Amino acid sequence: MGVVGGPHGPVPVRRYAARTEAARGTTLVWLHGGGFFRGDLDLPEAHAVAGALADRGLDVVTVDYRLAPLPGLPFVGRRGARGRRHHPVPNDDVRAVLAEVRAAADGPVLLGGASAGACLAAAVTLALSEDRRPDGLVLAYGFFHARTPRDPAVLRSVRGHRRVTHHPVLLDLANRNHVGRAGDGDTAFPGGTDPSGMPRTLMVDAEHDTMRASGDRFAAELRVAGVDVERHVLAAARHAFLNRPGSPDSDRALDLVSAWAARVAGA
Repeated sequence: MGVVGGPHGPVPVRRYAARTEAARGTTLVWLHGGGFFRGDLDLPEAHAVAGALADRGLDVVTVDYRLAPLPGLPFVGRRGARGRRHHPVPNDDVRAVLAEVRAAADGPVLLGGASAGACLAAAVTLALSEDRRPDGLVLAYGFFHARTPRDPAVLRSVRGHRRVTHHPVLLDLANRNHVGRAGDGDTAFPGGTDPSGMPRTLMVDAEHDTMRASGDRFAAELRVAGVDVERHVLAAARHAFLNRPGSPDSDRALDLVSAWAARVAGA
């Protein structure tokens, strides 16, 4: 565990050294998900993912960005240097870590995340000048629009409790909670903006996932802007498959990430 100095105070990070040379010195700055208001560096989506990618040849830095207030309980956990904060504080934390990693790196630097972490990664990248952007983006089952696109076919494909917990209305509420009443939604969500100049991007989504509708639209927006996008939708997969280490969907996604990162390193 280490820390990076940020504009709002220290940002905890965890570093994982590559165990092979497959990705040729490439570093991935990785952001867990959790609806912006939950999750930490011990989440499988952070720790297990980073360890598995280190086994596949990537240096990984996971980021304990500040979380948003708890929905419906805005005053819980607000105190202290690591208190919960609305956008743009989490983005500022990520931007500080990315800048430090880029300054010290000898090879390509990628930025990526899962679910809400994917949104943060894309939003941070879009807000940076092109010379400060990462060399590539890795976006796993992310959502990118302030209002979740309503795709009836996607909604019908969702099974189990996520038909309720990931209903677009609840996702939209979580997004508004992330931004806060006086927040700037235009910089919090990269979808629906002009993404020209964004770096090459890998997207790995789940077929049975409400958020896939946002991934579908964002991938199309990137391609229209001329961004190099490689996208995979894992058949029969559900949201948050990276939180299930060792599952076929998780292993498949990690193989895709490591192979894509190796190609970025060789470009």
